[in-house]
This record gives sequence, C-alpha cells and structure tokens, in this order.
Amino acid sequence: MAILAVATRSGAIENEWHGSIAVADAEGRLIGWVGNPEARYYLRSSAKPLQALSIVASGAYKAWRMTPKELAVCCASHSGSFEHQATVLSLLKKAGLGEEHLRCGTHWPGDGEANRDLIAHERKPTPVHNNCSGKHAGMLVTAKHLGASLEDYLSLDHPVQQAILGNISVLSGLAPEGIHIGVDGCGAPVHNLPLHAMATAFARVASRKNVPQGLRTAALAVRKATGAHPHMVACHGNFNTELLAAFAGDCVAKSGAEGLFCAGFASRGLGVAVRAGDGSHRPQPPIVMRVLHQIGLAAKPLEALARFEREPVHNCRGEAVGWVEATEFEL
Repeated sequence: MAILAVATRSGAIENEWHGSIAVADAEGRLIGWVGNPEARYYLRSSAKPLQALSIVASGAYKAWRMTPKELAVCCASHSGSFEHQATVLSLLKKAGLGEEHLRCGTHWPGDGEANRDLIAHERKPTPVHNNCSGKHAGMLVTAKHLGASLEDYLSLDHPVQQAILGNISVLSGLAPEGIHIGVDGCGAPVHNLPLHAMATAFARVASRKNVPQGLRTAALAVRKATGAHPHMVACHGNFNTELLAAFAGDCVAKSGAEGLFCAGFASRGLGVAVRAGDGSHRPQPPIVMRVLHQIGLAAKPLEALARFEREPVHNCRGEAVGWVEATEFEL
C-alpha cells in the first residue's frame, strides 16, 4: 500500500494513511492505480447502488409505482432524518409492508434532530433509523413483487440475493464463485472482490456499457435517482451527497464501511475504487478528489467540491491548526 494522505498539525505530519486505488473502464481495463489494485475487500455499503439494480430489473420499481426519491433511499447509508424515515416507510407501505418486516437491526440515527427527538420522548431507535433501512426496504418490496418469502430475504439462496449476486458478477466481470460472501453489519450478504473489479462495476453501471439490456434500464434509473435526490443517499454536507449533487446525474457513487469509496462517471466511462488501509473515512474526501482531478473530469463540478480537497484540523477552540490532505500520488 502507498501513502495516500497525511494529517498535519502546526506544520508537522501527525498521521499518515496508506491504501490502494484502482481506476478501470467499462471494458475492465485497469487505467490507473496506486498501491495494489488487486487487493480484495468487502464492498460493504458501496454495494448499495449495485444491489438496488434488482429493484428496477425485477419490475418491482414499476409495479409499486416507486418514485426516484424512494429508489435513491434504497441506495443509501442515510442519517435517519425524519425525511429518510418517512421515505422508507412510504415505500414499505406501497407494498403492504411495515417497519416490522425490516431485518436490519437498530442503531441511533446520525441526524441530530432525529436523535434529540428520540431522547426527548424517551424512545429507543427502531429499524427505520438504521442507515441501511432503505436498502432493506428495497429488498423487501422486490421479494414481495416476486412472490418470494419475506422472512428470509437476507439468506444467500433467496431469489433477491441471488439476483443481486448475479448482477454484481456481471458488472464486476467475476464469476459468482469468485466472489466471497460474508455477512454485512445489517445482516445482508456482503461481497468481497478486488478493487479493480469494483472499479469495473462502477464504470459499467455509470456508463451502461457492457451491461445486459435489462440492467441498462436499471442502471440509468439508479444514476438519475441518486443524482436527483443526493441527500437521500447520505445527508446534506456529506461528501458522498455533495459529489452526487455536483455531477448532477453523471455519477454513481457510494461510500462503504472500513474506508472504501467507489464511483463511476458516465461522461468518462470510468470507475474508481479507493480504500484506506486502516479503514478510516477521515482522509477519504481529499484522496478521492485527487483521483477525480487526475481522470479528466469536468472542471465545474470539481470546483464546487474544492472544499473537500484540503480539510482543516480544528482544536477545541475552533482554531484550524492543521490539515488532512492527499499526498502527491500519481495514478
């Protein structure tokens, strides 16, 4: 792994982040890399736009008259805001389902207002607050449309999970048996594959090149939905959300746990996969921004994201005493 970013304090380096990067096109060709582009990692939540393809491809999106906003929250690691909660519950209701069907577990919402509301009313968080509740709602409404079981929708042999595995196989260029399957934090199957294959998958889903016809329609729907409703994918101010907003429908992008970030850009036909070796998200925006500058994206969206290129380190008095920034690596 190479050193991708550093944190400085008062002019001296305080921390370094090692990691690897892969950039690939829709043909699966490795266009650029840093570190080891063949290192294997779990996709974690970066898989969500790929998992959401089955909602459209199965016919569930049309059958339940889903909105692009509802499709966007199925791609989300959302903050559990009132808007996120309402959108997830609205989608479930369309299929005659409720929060009780969610098997994602619970955690406190990241949204401050929603958090304070729970505390003020002496309530504990419920599954809809989970940042993965949109993904699970998408799986459930797909299962309902297919007439498949709702109780075991997280089992790998369930039709929904088999469809997802098949889609990830097609997009990544790996045979299903070449994708190691684990259990994600929300209980769903999680897919382990090389960074090179992740970048290929995102290049294909963004550009819709080398993608079967049924997935072409689904890929366009996901790209348009997340571009039109980027705050549903994370929250206002989050790098993932702001990146989707800046590229206005040209981009499919999703962060994942343990320092992973994947993105694809239709205009360039390229996909990017970045992984910090220690699993930290802290250096992610500056690293990704340096990659995006090097792959020749349009200047205007990058200018809108300039604040993420060099992020200040603040002390408890609110003073900027250092920076988190990418090193001068070259792809």
